[in-house]
Amino acid sequence: MRIIFLGDVFGRSGRDAVAKHLPTLKNIYQPDFIIANGENAAHGFGIMPDMVKDFFALGVDVITGGNHSFDKGEILSTLSQSDKILRPVNYPKNTPGKGFGMYSKNGKNLLVINAMGRLFMENFLDCPFQAVEEILKKYPLGGSISGIFLDFHGETTSEKMAFTKYFDGKVSAVVGTHTHIPTADAHVMKGGTAYMSDAGMCGDYDSVIGLKSEVALATFFKKIPKPKQKEPASGEGTVCGAFIEVGANGLAATIEPIRIGPVLKSEYR
Repeated sequence: MRIIFLGDVFGRSGRDAVAKHLPTLKNIYQPDFIIANGENAAHGFGIMPDMVKDFFALGVDVITGGNHSFDKGEILSTLSQSDKILRPVNYPKNTPGKGFGMYSKNGKNLLVINAMGRLFMENFLDCPFQAVEEILKKYPLGGSISGIFLDFHGETTSEKMAFTKYFDGKVSAVVGTHTHIPTADAHVMKGGTAYMSDAGMCGDYDSVIGLKSEVALATFFKKIPKPKQKEPASGEGTVCGAFIEVGANGLAATIEPIRIGPVLKSEYR
């Protein structure tokens, strides 16, 4: 099984970059599944229903989220109706939407889980370890499940790595999102789980994690309230993510970073 995962798509620059470069990546990697984190697609905060449709039209199979999943109220009905857009599974009970889903394509079944870390994040979250463990009791890797991919949306590398160590050998891959900076630690752990602390952002890297630099700098140098409307950078975007190849046993054979676009050095096959 071949999986392309795209990190946080940030604003119009990120959406345009995905539209521009995803056809090339599909041609190179021939993925069975494409997953994208879309929680920042709408001007950097949240996602709109029309953007969901655009992602699907480009060939994205599943959209994951994070702490900005509910920033746009218009998305609530889509979250409740579609099983192809996920929000963190460890949100409180009765939260709209789903935190995981089973997807079938090319004769293969992929379980996708979206979880969120708790360190320096929201204080109302349930334990991500326990939430994912309960899912895996019902849907263990192997048999009819060809692979399990997990987007872990979190602030700290320590929590992401500890989480993956705990589930090493029980899932195919854990790739982190949220920091908007791609990390250089893509590797397959001893138990066979592919790992990368953060896939990075799909967006304009001539910025401060996607925002216009002058807007972000003002919050560090001036003792004034932060602007209510933060402005995304509008330059040409770079697509960042990862490619994972999963073997017949459901464990990862390889994980490779993907970077294509200006500013960052490109890295892809």
